[in-house]
Amino acid sequence: MAKSGLGRGLGSLFDDTSPAAEEENNVESLRISQIEPNKNQPRQKFDDDKIDTLADSIKEHGVIQPIIVVKSGKRYKIVAGERRWRAAKKAGLKEIPVVIRDYTDREIAQIALIENLQRENLNPIEEALGYRTLMNKFDMTQEEVSSKIGKSRSAVANSIRLLSLDEAVQSKLISGEISSGHARALLSIEDPEIRKAVLLSITEKELNVRQAEALARELQKAKPKKKTEKIDEQLRAELDSIENGLSSQLGTKVRLIHNDKRGKIEIEYFGNDDLERILNIIRNGGL
Repeated sequence: MAKSGLGRGLGSLFDDTSPAAEEENNVESLRISQIEPNKNQPRQKFDDDKIDTLADSIKEHGVIQPIIVVKSGKRYKIVAGERRWRAAKKAGLKEIPVVIRDYTDREIAQIALIENLQRENLNPIEEALGYRTLMNKFDMTQEEVSSKIGKSRSAVANSIRLLSLDEAVQSKLISGEISSGHARALLSIEDPEIRKAVLLSITEKELNVRQAEALARELQKAKPKKKTEKIDEQLRAELDSIENGLSSQLGTKVRLIHNDKRGKIEIEYFGNDDLERILNIIRNGGL
């Protein structure tokens, strides 16, 4: 089996021009009709204008970088380079340079995703989804993703954080109405109403990132904090009495957290033996 080169990222597939690498890559030509796209290609939409531009370049200069394929029955399936394959077809080429590799289905899916992240002009949300897919589907850490993509771990982490934004903000990121910098400014805002107001100002007033950050700080500082509800003194006395009674019966500290709609009881214990002792009291009707 050919060495996959996955640990070095896609650069090892395309950019290594040493004689040993060329011998290993074993570039050859295949008829375009023998090749088919990967149905599991993570990028389903291709920009027709960009394909046309690439086709014009191929007509003049040819296909400079080979595409990567794997044998699939009597045909070959694209692992990386579908844009070049599509453009070569549009340019009227009958053959295309390829590197034939022996990859598992898992490696094919991983390489296809990494190629998109490295080579395509993805919008920030597509990029973030790609990183998250690498982490979830291939059990990769942020450090491993950053190494394969060639970006810092913090860049990967900040990108993934964009997925926590609501749909309205993500939509404007996808359309290009706001930048990733604007989105990170919005991430710093917890209050949904303030976030909505800042988003509106960014789009209507065309604020830059620094202006958006300043507005976010100003609005958050100006909004009055919610007053905590005070429990009636008589009710507090009753709760204290209940807490003391439960503490006495269970032999440990008990705390009641109460409001008008819901509450909870916290029972303190020390270690497994103490927990078992308290559970036995409750099971045996000691309360």
